Amino acid sequence: MPIPGLVVLDIPLHGDARGWFKENWQREKHIAQGLPDFGPVQNNMSYNASRGATRGIHAEPWDKLVSVATGRVFAAWVDLREGPSFGATYWTEIGPDKAVFVPRGVGNSYQALEDDTVYSYLVNDHWRPGIAYPAVSLSDPTAAIPWPLDLSSDEVEISEKDRANPLLADVTPMAPRRTLIIGAHGQLGRALVAAFPGAEAVGRLDLDSVSWRDYDLVLNAAAWTAVDAAETPEGRLGAWQANAALPAALARIATDHRLTLVHVSSDYVFDGTAVEHAEDEPFAPLGVYGQSKAAGDLAVATAPRHYVVRTSWVIGEGTNFVRTMAALAERGVAPSVVADQVGRLTFTSTLAAAIKHLVASQAPYGTYNVTNAGEPLSWQEIAAEVFELSGRSRDDVTPVTTEAYFADAIAAGKPISPRPRNSALALAKLRATGFEPEDQREMLRRYLAQPLR
Repeated sequence: MPIPGLVVLDIPLHGDARGWFKENWQREKHIAQGLPDFGPVQNNMSYNASRGATRGIHAEPWDKLVSVATGRVFAAWVDLREGPSFGATYWTEIGPDKAVFVPRGVGNSYQALEDDTVYSYLVNDHWRPGIAYPAVSLSDPTAAIPWPLDLSSDEVEISEKDRANPLLADVTPMAPRRTLIIGAHGQLGRALVAAFPGAEAVGRLDLDSVSWRDYDLVLNAAAWTAVDAAETPEGRLGAWQANAALPAALARIATDHRLTLVHVSSDYVFDGTAVEHAEDEPFAPLGVYGQSKAAGDLAVATAPRHYVVRTSWVIGEGTNFVRTMAALAERGVAPSVVADQVGRLTFTSTLAAAIKHLVASQAPYGTYNVTNAGEPLSWQEIAAEVFELSGRSRDDVTPVTTEAYFADAIAAGKPISPRPRNSALALAKLRATGFEPEDQREMLRRYLAQPLR
């Protein structure tokens, strides 16, 4: 097929002496035949009184399934989307026994071959006035569509609007739907901006002010990550708003507008009793932060096209545990670091690359664990690695229990969130998609070799 995404379907007609019956749109069968699950919301009919009525070539900003209810047409399509297939053409005759799926941005046109022909459009967005979209001349010499009836003959009727359509050389191609990154100013957000050049990147936004039909991918890196502050009355509200209410709203939007939603989750949805956590382990969060993240995961999972990307111990640009330990090493400090919490670091470059891989490879929707690879380490072991790479002795980092580390804060009445003791996430499902995360120790060496940002 010269036009990517254009699909031609043969539709069985079940007839007898009374006439015929057909399943013009049958979701299960048509998806099995190669149609995308495009979510139609409106059906339009175009009645053509006389043979020779000719319409097009219009590239509306929605997908459509076109067919004929009665009569026959010669139909033609021109790809008016940005990209290497711009200008590609395809044509065929359509009767009641055929339907064609036309992707957004592909110019659609037809010529009635019989009187009283009824042409049907099943579309996945509501028509609204004032929409601008590309169109091209029916007689464009580059497209060179072989119309059965000469466009200049008295038998052919074309509207004045269609006669004024420009030549292909003068058409501005339709841009693809965009990617939106929410939470773009955090550690992960900055890595996503680098991994998805051209995406629209925002810190926060008013969901009601966005024209969601202009997007096809939303990457949600926004989150409340102050786990201890989440245990306060004010923090509890903030955590639930950012980690649960926002993802729930995005899931509804993704469902309504057929968007792919990527949401980043946390090892804190588990209680840490398992040595390694698989994607399907039941939730058992210990604190408010983990509870709010679990609620967000459940909400996002209601969107048909979703990826919940569960991660742990994120390290990227800005202030984080590794940079803090490096600074202590440089200043000659010998810290005490928790030794009974075990997991794997996740560098934001790895996390962003894994997200891009899942989307680009069209991996099955669902939940995926994403961290760097290697033997799980405790925070104390990671700090010792940082000290050694910084030219200090590993012995300068003293191991301490979680209880001892937080004893003074608890005695002072400060809020402390419970932590899962085991945060390592199983990576088999991610690897099965063809993505191999790099070892955390190797990533740590490269990260510390970079200038502080």
